[in-house]
Amino acid sequence: MAFVTRFAPSPTGPLHLGHAYAALLAHDLARAQGGAFLLRIEDIDATRCRPLWEAQILEDLHWLGLSWDGEVMRQSTRQAAYDAALDQLWAQGVIYPCTCTRRDIEAALSAPQEGVIGPDGPVYPGTCRCSPAGARPHSAALRLNMAALARQTVFTETGAGLAGQIVTHAQDYIATIGDVVLARRDMGTSYHLSVVLDDAAQGITHVLRGADLFDATRIHALLQQVLGLPTPIYHHHRLIRDEAGKRLAKRDDARALSTYRSQGASPADIRRMVGL
Repeated sequence: MAFVTRFAPSPTGPLHLGHAYAALLAHDLARAQGGAFLLRIEDIDATRCRPLWEAQILEDLHWLGLSWDGEVMRQSTRQAAYDAALDQLWAQGVIYPCTCTRRDIEAALSAPQEGVIGPDGPVYPGTCRCSPAGARPHSAALRLNMAALARQTVFTETGAGLAGQIVTHAQDYIATIGDVVLARRDMGTSYHLSVVLDDAAQGITHVLRGADLFDATRIHALLQQVLGLPTPIYHHHRLIRDEAGKRLAKRDDARALSTYRSQGASPADIRRMVGL
């Protein structure tokens, strides 16, 4: 069996120590298994992604001593694949257009018994839920109808403290995840849809990513089942945090790899900092 991992950063800011840990872990595991390590640039958000950040990502990865196999995949070139998947889901009757604003959703969830928080934020109350008719609209937000799907999923997890077969029942999708957005008005896709399609297109067999995305994997396993795509093995690793225990973010420029490099740090120093 082929062993294929990937690193998939968004070019919206500098890579920091957390990114370095994720990239090194995926790269090292692929090389140890005689497999492939792929690079994908997740640039679907045209309002925030910048070519200069992509250039710095490539520079930082080269500086770390990482090499990847094949061409770099860019999500900005893959809208046709996302549209085809949305057409498939529309034909199955499991997505619907939604015109709700964030304020509308907050108002609908203001009752005391409402407001469950899921991996994609507050669980959508189903205000616009309907059976789709006619042609799929291309300028509307589209949501996945969990009630119409009524599926149970399983994925394999190998991360420390989480390892095992992770089962999500149909009622859990409805009650604790809700009708997630699969296409946004300004993008034509979403993180959930694009990451599932891109992993399949690149033949990813093992997804290594932060533990903060563990619950989102339930959504991805469901989409893989509905779209007839393979489900990779998942490994959700620990997050790199600052001295106060806060997860690193791109605004933490003091921990950007370029900052460490300018201060004379070596790739070996970075490995020690992240515990590799």
